[in-house]
Amino acid sequence: MVNFVREGDTVYVMDWSRLSRSTVDLLHIIEDMTAKNVKLVSIKENFDTSTPTGRLMLSLIAAINEFERQNLLERQREGIAIAKAQGKYKGRKPQKRDEELVKELILSVRTKKITVTEAAKRLNCTRATMYNLIGRYEKDLQQKG
Repeated sequence: MVNFVREGDTVYVMDWSRLSRSTVDLLHIIEDMTAKNVKLVSIKENFDTSTPTGRLMLSLIAAINEFERQNLLERQREGIAIAKAQGKYKGRKPQKRDEELVKELILSVRTKKITVTEAAKRLNCTRATMYNLIGRYEKDLQQKG
């Protein structure tokens, strides 16, 4: 959005926390927008960011939003750690795959007969999953050999 806006545009946000996750980033975005002569309006917090008082209020609100976000992430990490300790947080169950097909595709990728993208299509998975499968296969080979 920052690259798309043009001089004279007005950008409306629900509140400042939706524009950025950190105070520093928010102030940089505001600075960039001001340099492009773009007006920013928050629907929730109604004040003018072009005045010194408005910029002070923006900084305070941004700092509070960042503080709340950090607290939320910390509580989330603590909750996940507790759930893992209790054995309740195990992640997604692995999908059942035809192991022979997986090995055949991995060998084809390793010998450059097909691309990772092609292997992923044949296995009906993403490229990231295919790379994970290749990594696990190579790790298993190293442990055996």
